[in-house]
Amino acid sequence: MTAKEFTLGQLATRLGATLKGDSELLITGLATLQDAGAGQLSFLANAQYRKYLANTQAAAVLLTEADAEGFPGNALIVANPYLAYAELSHAFDRKPQGVVGVHPSALVAADASIDPTASIGAYAVIESGAQIAAGVTISAHCFVGARSVIGEGGWLAPRVTLYHDVRIGRNVVIQSGAVIGGEGFGFANEKGVWQKIAQIGGVLIGDNVEIGANTTVDRGALSDTVLGNGVKLDNQIMIAHNVQVGDNTAMAGCVGISGSTKIGKNCMIAGGVGMVGHIEVCDGVFVTGMTMVTRSITEPGSYSSGTAMQPANEWRKSAARIRQLDDMAKRLQQLEKQLAAVTSNGKASSDA
Repeated sequence: MTAKEFTLGQLATRLGATLKGDSELLITGLATLQDAGAGQLSFLANAQYRKYLANTQAAAVLLTEADAEGFPGNALIVANPYLAYAELSHAFDRKPQGVVGVHPSALVAADASIDPTASIGAYAVIESGAQIAAGVTISAHCFVGARSVIGEGGWLAPRVTLYHDVRIGRNVVIQSGAVIGGEGFGFANEKGVWQKIAQIGGVLIGDNVEIGANTTVDRGALSDTVLGNGVKLDNQIMIAHNVQVGDNTAMAGCVGISGSTKIGKNCMIAGGVGMVGHIEVCDGVFVTGMTMVTRSITEPGSYSSGTAMQPANEWRKSAARIRQLDDMAKRLQQLEKQLAAVTSNGKASSDA
């Protein structure tokens, strides 16, 4: 048995699941209901995929108790199959592990502090005063700027850039191409000429944060840009200077947050959302895809803007109606005034 093979009984114990079937069945990987084959474990987490359950070739399936009734195959019965799949995905992860130590081609400043259990990859650069804690992996071609700090268990994919004075907590994952601590977009205008403002703050990132590929988090102009504990950022997100993101907030790809905006805890920001600067979003807010947030949100809940997709000819008709709204509003106001005048005259005649 290899490190990536487990019996169904072992997986049941790991999850605290109820096992239905052969406890000695060997599981060698994970797959969808449609694609799974011999030795693979699948899961049913969305009702629209239930139609694939009867004919799946999976060796076993993660199921709720209700879905397990009548299913003739091997199963692990859990309350939340998707969460169980997420847990087991780490058991079958084939991501290469860094080699402990400093690669001969890496360039490390003499006064940088690197824990002996850390892994520093080929051609990485670690500048003066940087601190790398236990179990950190710095992959090939990464750059860690002066005085930056990476907490225990951090993992930087190849080509991650940390500017100076970036402080990162424990177990933070940063994917390739991400740039943390770049200079914020700060300029003062004098008679049409832009004068650059030095960005002298830093970036502070909490524990258990994940940052996607090619995402950028700018440093603060004066105080730090802050990502709280458990924040999850997808690929190609822009976090501007002095933004604050609360604990356990998640953002999907291509979100743009303008400077000095404060976002609360446990928020979900869907793909393509834009937020103007200097606003506040309270805890527990869900913003749907492509929404433009132009003012503060003070009540938890779901928020949207724009129009949903529809057939092009219908959308053109809707767009034409939108262009007519201002004229329609003026005509409605005029009609209301006329109605008010008629009502007032009628009442006056009645009183007489």
